[in-house]
Amino acid sequence: MLHYDFMIRALIAGLATGIACPALGVFIVLRRYSFMADTLAHISLAGMALGLWLGVAAPLLPLLTLVAALSGALAVDRLRARQRLSPEALLALVMSGGLALAVIFFGLTRSAALDITSYLFGSLLTVGPADLGLILAVAGGVLGLLALFYKEFYFICSDEESARVGGLPVDKLNLLFIFMAALLVAVSLRIVGTLLVGALMVIPVLTALLVAGSFRQTVLLSMGFGVLAALLGLTASYHLGIAAGGCIVMTALFFFGAVAGAKALLGSDRLRHLFSVIPGRGGWQ
Repeated sequence: MLHYDFMIRALIAGLATGIACPALGVFIVLRRYSFMADTLAHISLAGMALGLWLGVAAPLLPLLTLVAALSGALAVDRLRARQRLSPEALLALVMSGGLALAVIFFGLTRSAALDITSYLFGSLLTVGPADLGLILAVAGGVLGLLALFYKEFYFICSDEESARVGGLPVDKLNLLFIFMAALLVAVSLRIVGTLLVGALMVIPVLTALLVAGSFRQTVLLSMGFGVLAALLGLTASYHLGIAAGGCIVMTALFFFGAVAGAKALLGSDRLRHLFSVIPGRGGWQ
């Protein structure tokens, strides 16, 4: 399969998203914003559907998707700051609006050859050279910002009110965090698809939480499980001829089931000892 350029691009893109999505997903899960990725994905889908309806050239569709995702992220941040709504209710509200707009714009699109399967579940063939460059740039930027503001994001996840009292610019960091999530979700749609991109951010993190003994181990294990799920899932997608997103998520679920089963058989302490080679002890349980 490595003789095909599209497969090499898909594997490189899968490697980038498999690292970046779970790394950001750790902070999303700890903040109880697990549906944020799904919300932003539905808004991104609405932007893509709008572009198809307007007849936007194919090379510009990813940029329109990014704009839609950033606009949705800004809307989420404004509503979070001004309305007294729970995070789950707020995300459900915005997600419903994004999905409704996507359905409307897809319905208005008159192209007889329109196939939305690749947008919903991902596809190996949709990642062109320009898409790959955009994915690598966004994934690298997100990982760089996470490394730069690692302690600040961890402090906010642990106790947002204490972070405010401690003098951190919490509102600005929250906006930056949401924008990072929006950019990463928008570019990951090419590989994983709208309906499943949230799973790539959450499932590897949940798997890591079963065995990690510290916050750092959680991050590293999440990225490891994410990379394995992405690469093995894409390989299975090529050989089986089915949607990439479904294969990636099912692989991630397989790892979760395997680790959960091993934990039940061996016990938490013994299983964590097997993963003790991962750096980072104490700190966060």
